[in-house]
Amino acid sequence: MTEAIAHGTSTSHGDTHTLRFALFLPYAAARVWGEVATPVGLGQWLATADVFESRLGGRVTLRGSGVSDAPVVAAGTVTAWDGEQVAEYTFAGHGRIRFHLESVGAEATVVRFTHEFTGPDDRRPDALACWHEHFELLHDALGGRPLLRAGGPAGNRERRQELRSAYRPRGGRHS
Repeated sequence: MTEAIAHGTSTSHGDTHTLRFALFLPYAAARVWGEVATPVGLGQWLATADVFESRLGGRVTLRGSGVSDAPVVAAGTVTAWDGEQVAEYTFAGHGRIRFHLESVGAEATVVRFTHEFTGPDDRRPDALACWHEHFELLHDALGGRPLLRAGGPAGNRERRQELRSAYRPRGGRHS
């Protein structure tokens, strides 16, 4: 795992939560796009794509593990698609995730990621930790070090616990 991923932030309005990460990745945008907007790429760090129609309105079904490490199947739709710049997926019961890629020179990319979902506020820190870990896996996959297990990428339980502790509010501090 890597410490190269900056901590995400979040805001809440009622029971709607928006998580944000800004990832600086030392890889060309076309390479990063292959990881966030193709079934093979997503399978290296996020989840297995059982269905993946790479077009606006296309169907997407991802199978992996969620914040509780329990198996999750998320079925949804591609709700924004701008080749090599924006990929957005909206999943019933799991909210909307959006990857916005910006080239920084020829060999670096900033990914502005958002995840908007509804639910109780206590889901927010665990969701931040889960995404943080997945982005560490993305960084490793881009570096040629994917950690795979049957059914998708392999996380590290100890690392996930460290991240959960880091994202839990302390004394009024919110992530």
